[in-house]
Amino acid sequence: MGKVIALFNQKGGVGKTTTGVSLTCALHRMGRRVLLIDADPQGHSTSGMGVDKDHAAPNIYNVLIEGVDAKLAVVKTQYGDVLPSNKGLFGAGIELAGVKDREYVLKNALIPLKDNYDYIFVDCPALLELLTLNALVAADSLLIPVQCEYLALEGLSDLITTIRMVKKTLNPDLEIEGIVLTMYDGRTNLSAQVVSEVKKYLKDKVYRSVIPRNVRLSEAPSHKKPVMAYDASSRGSIAYMTLAEELDARCRARR
Repeated sequence: MGKVIALFNQKGGVGKTTTGVSLTCALHRMGRRVLLIDADPQGHSTSGMGVDKDHAAPNIYNVLIEGVDAKLAVVKTQYGDVLPSNKGLFGAGIELAGVKDREYVLKNALIPLKDNYDYIFVDCPALLELLTLNALVAADSLLIPVQCEYLALEGLSDLITTIRMVKKTLNPDLEIEGIVLTMYDGRTNLSAQVVSEVKKYLKDKVYRSVIPRNVRLSEAPSHKKPVMAYDASSRGSIAYMTLAEELDARCRARR
């Protein structure tokens, strides 16, 4: 049965979508069965996987709001499978507000899919709203990208508080899968200090693989493809392949 891993951070711009797209592609290349669910109305994960978000139908909106079978909304790509999103999802939080067991809609929708995959990643919106709560309830664990800057350390305490709240009220089995340190700049003392502080408090939850600042990672989305397909030899691509191997090894060791 596939493990559902939500990519979550309440701070935007930390590399959450890049991490989701890159890990999906990397694990797919490793022979794993992978699905990336785009739960963000911006649809960046969808386009990052090479799918035209404006014409992807049915999509996650139809699954959550209209009850469409999630299997019918999955798009197969050369980089892995994706359940697409677009700007139509912006109003979904409001529409879900009146639904019974509204926080569990995504969890229930994924039941028919879980046996088809080894990993199901969910790219969450940065805001803690109903779509995000659906992702956190559906998830077995959280993958948390943390940018190597000072403000990221301040946001971590708020993040841990949110996770405890969700565990207490909605999903008692939710765990932290791991912390991914992103946008590391080896030329600065600050990046090294952030790595040291995060590892000090979260210890073995922090992956050894660190994602560097890399221009290819920034360019790949504009070409509508993961960085491995855009430039497989780049530092960013190599770092995400290494991270995928580490994540896969950790998950398999727990089974």
